[in-house]
Amino acid sequence: MILDTLDNYELYSSINERIAKGFAFIRNTDLDAIASGRHDIEGDTIFALVQEYPTKPLNNCKLESHQRYIDIQYMIRGEELIGVTTKNNQVVIEQNPERDYIFYEGDTSLVLVKQGMFTIFFPDDIHQPCVQVKSPSEVKKVVIKVLIQ
Repeated sequence: MILDTLDNYELYSSINERIAKGFAFIRNTDLDAIASGRHDIEGDTIFALVQEYPTKPLNNCKLESHQRYIDIQYMIRGEELIGVTTKNNQVVIEQNPERDYIFYEGDTSLVLVKQGMFTIFFPDDIHQPCVQVKSPSEVKKVVIKVLIQ
């Protein structure tokens, strides 16, 4: 897992060309004005999911991972906590390979993600987004899905 601000995106653009294209989308798009939903960058290889939602109590948020895609999650507006952990003793409660998710039960450490910050989650990074900081609040974020080569 990587946690940083967009000011430092260049440190991670060299991971691979697809991640660099994901950061280019974030930097070159009017994210305040963009509509919620899917926005293709390179078809199913790289695409953006713009989301607007209220954060929730921790016990209402799903602990998840992905096998086919890397997530770049950029906070456009608001802030949330994200539970993070690595694969170890979590119990799988649901999985859907076609939709690329696995849901787990398990413990996490919470990290604060504020406006202008991003996370990158790789397949071994289990994450629990959408967690409220003190009380529910509205956020807008974009999740760039990057197909693993």
